[in-house]
Amino acid sequence: MRAVAIRRGETSPTVVEKPRPEPATGEALVRTLRVGVDGTDREVIDGTHGGYPEGDDHLVLGHEAVGVVEDPNGTSFEVGDVVVPTVRRRPEGRTNDYFERGQADMAPPDQCLERGISGAHGFMSDYFTSPEETLVPIPEHLAPLGFLVEPISITEKALHHAYVSRSAFDWRPESALVLGNGPLGLLTLAMLDDYERTYCLGRRDRPDPSIDIIERLGATYVDSRRTPVAEVPESHETVDLVFEATGYARHAFDGIHALAPGGVAALLGVPESWSFEVDGGSFHKDVVMNNKAIVGSVNSGAAHFESAVDTLTDLPDWFVDEFVSGVYHLDDAPDAFVADDAVLKTAVQFDTY
Repeated sequence: MRAVAIRRGETSPTVVEKPRPEPATGEALVRTLRVGVDGTDREVIDGTHGGYPEGDDHLVLGHEAVGVVEDPNGTSFEVGDVVVPTVRRRPEGRTNDYFERGQADMAPPDQCLERGISGAHGFMSDYFTSPEETLVPIPEHLAPLGFLVEPISITEKALHHAYVSRSAFDWRPESALVLGNGPLGLLTLAMLDDYERTYCLGRRDRPDPSIDIIERLGATYVDSRRTPVAEVPESHETVDLVFEATGYARHAFDGIHALAPGGVAALLGVPESWSFEVDGGSFHKDVVMNNKAIVGSVNSGAAHFESAVDTLTDLPDWFVDEFVSGVYHLDDAPDAFVADDAVLKTAVQFDTY
């Protein structure tokens, strides 16, 4: 079986040979169709995020997968069902309340493994096995795009948490600022189509495919080199929702300043350690006096995946066509991980449905 992996001490992924996995009791064997690539994969390759499975000299990459059930192995699935796997797994031989409650996405990092990211091999191989409860069925016609379900589910969870944090009053958001014009930012922007006014912040020069998509979605592109987040209220307006997908630590603080009274900031980026000065008193006072909220969100659960399937169905065809900028054959898999401003969303193809 072929797999795309990163070896310890190496700086680029390679195609390796591994035995085809055998499903354990309660698991299904899945034949992989496509696996998406995102910034987390690149961080794993660079060694700034995640970690290898215990005792292994390599990590099979990939956490945005779609496949077809090859062997149901006694589960409720049937041969040929199209499925997408959730990412988090229980550490072997250990249990905790998060997994017992079916809320693995709420577990802290030291109480879970993440396939293709931290401590467990991913899905970027000809086949993978996965427990029945971690496989979410999707319609057959979505098979080519099923690798987008996982990243969409990340936003589904973050927006759910944001809205729940405002559920104590009649919150009617009209404006949103998405920080980051990478794949997650663009997907999120496309999902906010019911907002009257949307903005997306980035650091790219025209012509640029992400800016083209932003403007075709009816949003305003904000170049952070000319208009930092802290200046958005003066140059444009305060907004009801800030969605942070950059991992730039300063945005967590400046984003609060950009919020309108009663607004909420959802933080998803994972920054490196960085010390800088902040007027803590003003920050604290602003949050309290203007009833603002901050929510952090990472990973997602099966319910978010199910919502993501509906969202994927509703995305405009033109958006998907422009957003998915490259699907690479397995022989060219390393090329899918190359970061380039002209590249938006890539995937590695293993098989066809």
